[in-house]
Amino acid sequence: MTYRAPVADAAFFLEHCTSLKALAGKGALADVSPELVRQVLEEAGKFASEVIAPLNRIGDQQGTPFQNGVVTMPKGWKEAYKAWSEAGWNSLPADPQWGGQGLPSIVNMCCVEYWHSASMAFGLGPMLTAAAIEAMQVHASDALKKKYLPKLVSGEWMGTMQLTEPQAGSDLTNLRTRAERAPDGTYRLKGQKIFITYGEHDLTPNIIHFVLARLPDAPPGTKGISLFLVPKFLPKPDGTPGPRNDLRCASIEHKLGIHASPTCVMVYGDNEGATGYLVGEENKGLACMFTMMNLARLGVGVEGVAIAERAYQQALAYARERRQGKANGAASGPNAIIEHPDVKRMLLTMRALTAASRAICLKNADAIDRSRHMESQLDREAALEEANLLTPVAKAFSTDSGIDVASLGIQVHGGMGYMEETGAAQHYRDARIAAIYEGTNGIQAIDLVTRKIAQSGGKALHRMIDQFRAMAERVEETKDDEFGTCSFCLSKTVDSLERASAHMLKAIKDDPQDALAGATPYLRIFGLAAGGAYLAECALAAREFGGCEKPENAARVAIARFFAENIAPASSSLERQVVAGASSVLGSDVALSA
Repeated sequence: MTYRAPVADAAFFLEHCTSLKALAGKGALADVSPELVRQVLEEAGKFASEVIAPLNRIGDQQGTPFQNGVVTMPKGWKEAYKAWSEAGWNSLPADPQWGGQGLPSIVNMCCVEYWHSASMAFGLGPMLTAAAIEAMQVHASDALKKKYLPKLVSGEWMGTMQLTEPQAGSDLTNLRTRAERAPDGTYRLKGQKIFITYGEHDLTPNIIHFVLARLPDAPPGTKGISLFLVPKFLPKPDGTPGPRNDLRCASIEHKLGIHASPTCVMVYGDNEGATGYLVGEENKGLACMFTMMNLARLGVGVEGVAIAERAYQQALAYARERRQGKANGAASGPNAIIEHPDVKRMLLTMRALTAASRAICLKNADAIDRSRHMESQLDREAALEEANLLTPVAKAFSTDSGIDVASLGIQVHGGMGYMEETGAAQHYRDARIAAIYEGTNGIQAIDLVTRKIAQSGGKALHRMIDQFRAMAERVEETKDDEFGTCSFCLSKTVDSLERASAHMLKAIKDDPQDALAGATPYLRIFGLAAGGAYLAECALAAREFGGCEKPENAARVAIARFFAENIAPASSSLERQVVAGASSVLGSDVALSA
């Protein structure tokens, strides 16, 4: 089925529910305007729909054949990537000093959604290149920047992020890849990395790998990890790819989904060692890599939104066309299945989860933009704390939603959804990896409760809770029957978040195991409160700007109400898990040993 990028929804949210208007036209964003942003989104949506989306099924069916160390991308992909990069899409958020367009992160994240909705496997490579660019801009030497950034920013070359090894997944303390100092100031790397997205392909003439490794005299644990830039081909003086570096792709993985994204086993140092260049300082590589990972985590959250949007659009189209049974009250049948209440419930759940996840991700990106562009240092620091809080929520809540929505999409299709021919199954297969990428969702929850909510003694957390509560109060003040019990349900959800937060802040100090046991349900409550508040904000803006006589504005109110009344109330049972469920988690080893 065809894909249509939700440009109008994104543009409305950016204009009325973010700081874009306030920041545009000032400082580093002097050339940015709402009109320019709308044009960018429309063109990105058009490219995603017309050029990338038709390749999605081709990529799923053909995969990425691997022979003699070479990965061949599916038919049409090389041409599509060339057109994509030449159109300037890779350079949207990068610094103009290196050939970037300097657009706000929030605008780029809208486009990232479109690329991934059109084909998640296509969008993955550029997303990692963007993360590599971010790390280089912050941590690399001027010499490395001059040599590599222009080609990464333009998309002429692509980048990878390489952490995982067979014995070291999320726990990097066991990392074994070695780096030795060379007399010329470079380093020689030897080791193996696994699960490397786009580690080998034929889309670009060179691939720039960012690899974590240990020096011989490095301290143990994560304090002894360094980050190295390791090109597939060592550039010649004129900047073109030169001799092959001592690295290779040994194999590719055979995966549940994203078949057109090559996931590689990479080997370094069959001979003298792969030539690498230090990024940042020795033994400070994890900080550099986290610059990449934090951007990638938000990007993966957007992947969840993207898959959810694609699955929803397909399910909605099918439900309108498929005729089955007689709807209650209909004069005759069969009727379109969208007329049956349970199908309608599923479709509304799909749309509401998608919209809430998108709102959380865009608010996260907006906080990042404010942390960079606000005039006041205090405002920038507060925005950064907000971004820190939202990043694990955006990543975990949105990717969980992507899986749930894709699963519901299969259910709406009925038996046809289980058949590969409809394409609904591919969305589910593709969505499943996102909850694992860039730190599993359980790790995101642990990060939230052990690091993020305690920022500034919990002040940042309580500022956000106050914002969520204020949104519920604004809904109540409208006295608009179209909101139903939205204000009441949202207030109850915020109450649950506040009580669960108080429990968590105490447990982190007094009983860390208790906090860890309840981390995942706690993150879910946070997502429900944030998603509900942001949808309410969007609905209030729709009511104020344009009025609910317009169908699209009435829909925004309806979705905010549905989310608050049908999805957010799960917060009460989740709160129970957080405050009283730890003992049954921690004291039930017998259930796992019997």
